[in-house]
Amino acid sequence: MTDAARGARRRQYAAEGLRAAAVVAAYYVSGKIGLQQELVRGQVTPFWPPTGIALVVLLLWGLRMWPAVALGAFLVNVTLGPSILPVLAITVGNTLAPVFAFLLLRRVGFRIALDRLQDALALVFLGALVGMVVSATVGTGVLVAADALAADDFWPTWSVWWTGDAMGVLVVAPLLLAAREARWPRGVSALRWAEAVALLGGTAAVSVLATHSRLNLLFLIVPFLIWAAFRFQLAGAVPCVLIASVITIDAGARGAGPFAGHDLLAQMVILQAFNGTVSLTALLLSAIITERNRTLGEIERVCESLTEALSQLAPEETLDRWSPSRPGERDHRRERHRR
Repeated sequence: MTDAARGARRRQYAAEGLRAAAVVAAYYVSGKIGLQQELVRGQVTPFWPPTGIALVVLLLWGLRMWPAVALGAFLVNVTLGPSILPVLAITVGNTLAPVFAFLLLRRVGFRIALDRLQDALALVFLGALVGMVVSATVGTGVLVAADALAADDFWPTWSVWWTGDAMGVLVVAPLLLAAREARWPRGVSALRWAEAVALLGGTAAVSVLATHSRLNLLFLIVPFLIWAAFRFQLAGAVPCVLIASVITIDAGARGAGPFAGHDLLAQMVILQAFNGTVSLTALLLSAIITERNRTLGEIERVCESLTEALSQLAPEETLDRWSPSRPGERDHRRERHRR
């Protein structure tokens, strides 16, 4: 092996090491943020951002990043207990869940651009709702087996755990994937910026209103998601989902608004149903609009190609020959053409 090859390999190893360290740090910091909303034993929360980060890391860089995910999960859980063996088991569950979700998404041909209808459906149902069953089941079962949790509390705790991990995928993963493709817009009018600000502000205001009223007003958030998807596609819909979900999760954790008067399991059912609905609505509409725009672009390119081909086949003809005109003008051009 030449010196240049050795140097290139060392640089590759160094880059992989820095990438893994960044994943561990992101997992740990986001885990600490998620624990601010803990509901059970100081470690089970209805919003667990690390799952979304872990899934995106695997989608972008492959299964070789699972040790970094596992190390991040271990560092977060080791300070929470109850002892080292349960912590290791919980770490295994937290690692297997995004790996399982990644394998499911790869199986169905998931594309990280999220520009197809099937990609949005796969992320919601396979990546979030199905994939995160693994971590919720393993984690809750370990706590019960370690006598850190009563057997009667299994299902309420499981619902919180599953909701938190699923929300991490539904909220964080699309945000990171959209940010990866985002570019600072150029030549955007002030009116367009004002519309974006009004959209984000309106989503936040309506979310606060809906989650602080004893009336069931959560449906008021849906029109803003439709607005975001139609006008800004994924780049606008994802931030609105994040705002609405975070505000609603906070209300659910405090038992405020529409969550008041319900037990923990019922609160998590309401929260999961709401967040799943808003995420699915935003992602599906964004994918549909993106597909429509792409189809229109392809039609325009085909029309341009046909126009160029016709101009080469009949260079003496102009586009005016094929444009609508009055009958007399068409007859006059035909007669002139015969001459």
